[in-house]
This record gives sequence, C-alpha cells and structure tokens, in this order.
Amino acid sequence: MNRLNPRLADLLEAKGVPYRSMPHSADMTSQMTAAHTHTPGREFAKTVVIWVDGQFAMAVLPAHLRVDFEKLRKWLNAQEVRLATEEEMGHLFPDCEIGAEPPFGNLYELPVYISPLLSRDRITFHGGSHEEAVQIRYDDYIALTKPSVIDFVSA
Repeated sequence: MNRLNPRLADLLEAKGVPYRSMPHSADMTSQMTAAHTHTPGREFAKTVVIWVDGQFAMAVLPAHLRVDFEKLRKWLNAQEVRLATEEEMGHLFPDCEIGAEPPFGNLYELPVYISPLLSRDRITFHGGSHEEAVQIRYDDYIALTKPSVIDFVSA
C-alpha cells in the first residue's frame, strides 16, 4: 500500500521530478529508516520542526547528526529556537504521521534551513509516514524548496 503523502506526490508529479518510493517496515527514527532503506546517513534527510521567535520552520540535516540549537539561534540572529512539540506538529502537518514530515516546508508555508553536510547527489527522506521513504536528486530538492543553506549541526 502506498503511504506517500498525497501533497508531496502531487508536487513531485506536477513538477515532473522523478522519485523512488521506498516502502519499509515502520520506524521511529530517521537513522532506523536510513538503515532499513540501505541509505547512507549523509543521504538520509532528517526533518526537524523548530520554533524560531514565534514562527515555525524546518531544519533538514543528515540522519546521523543533531541540530545544534545554539548555533542555529546565532545563525538566524534569533532570541529563541526550540523543537516544536508533538501537539504543534500535529496541527502543522495534519496529513503526516508525527515525526515523518517530508522536508518540504514550501508545502506548509514554512522556511527551510538545510545543512551543507547532506549528500549533494541524492537524498532520501520520510514521505509523510513511518513506512514510506522517498528518494530524489538533491538538485531537484533544492529547486523545489529553495532552502537556506546554513551550518547548524553537531555530531
């Protein structure tokens, strides 16, 4: 059964972006999904939903790394940066399972910040559920989302 988020599928198909759907067993972390889809950590784009001075945004980084909130706060010249709560994520992404949001802030009117450490060849990411991953070319992702590339990760 295809568990791909319809909003994401519509965008990829409307823009003619080739993608590979990768069904897998249910996972609760991006690193587990990367392992189950045989994707190197630097190619699996983990989406972290953040709250920056009263506005939500997405931070997209390799699955095996972590957001350095202080580094991100300084880059954005913000007063406060924190993780979005599960309740907030449920409201922001009603068509996704919590924790499986695809890294397409443009689908939800959110800015996207991407780590320069992600693979520049292709990326794999959650497709809206914990049982479906999607793989596309990195350049297609950048063209669709127009993210700000900034260094905000720690190992």
